[in-house]
Amino acid sequence: MIDGRPARILLADDHALVRRGVRLILDSEPDLTVVAEASDGAEAVAQARAESPDLAILDIAMPRLTGLQAARELSRQMPDLRILILTMYDNEQYFFEALKAGASGYVLKSVADRDLVEACRAAVRGEPFLYPGAVNALIRNYLERVADGEDPSGRTITDREEEVLKLVAEGHSSKEIADLLVISVKTVERHRSNLLQKLGLRDRLELTRYAIRAGLIEP
Repeated sequence: MIDGRPARILLADDHALVRRGVRLILDSEPDLTVVAEASDGAEAVAQARAESPDLAILDIAMPRLTGLQAARELSRQMPDLRILILTMYDNEQYFFEALKAGASGYVLKSVADRDLVEACRAAVRGEPFLYPGAVNALIRNYLERVADGEDPSGRTITDREEEVLKLVAEGHSSKEIADLLVISVKTVERHRSNLLQKLGLRDRLELTRYAIRAGLIEP
């Protein structure tokens, strides 16, 4: 509850069946209510601006913007919004990226029926929630890598370059990407050139394969 009312939740996942199942879990709780749904990351950002929810639950692998990209954008635009990542990926890199993107929780879909309600309540209280069993290992690994001077996320490209990479891999033209990101075509081409150079790749096909391996798009 927030000020005596149920916490308002935005639910974003590109699979309607997943959204339906998660919504059934959440709407059955008296202190939680889903007020908006989105089928991709860009729609999630728009719905959050329109509905002003207390909490956004974001899948990672979504069209246009991934859940991580949407989380970064929402953290910039709505710093008071709590964010949970709900994902099938039991993956260390995604975990660290979620934290860097501003998420306060990371929940696996495989145990959503057990953990999601607790995670939502923790997020609303301003507390972190990480899926059981992985916390100690992940935190220990993170601290060891920081102590060694490493970037735990292993990222080599910028947030904007990642956005361009995802859209290129989805088959958008430079003009379409420029319109979506509100930048010039020349800037898009510069980002694409930087991506090829940084990642040691040759063409759009190799960029697409890299995006699939990185989880930016589904194969």
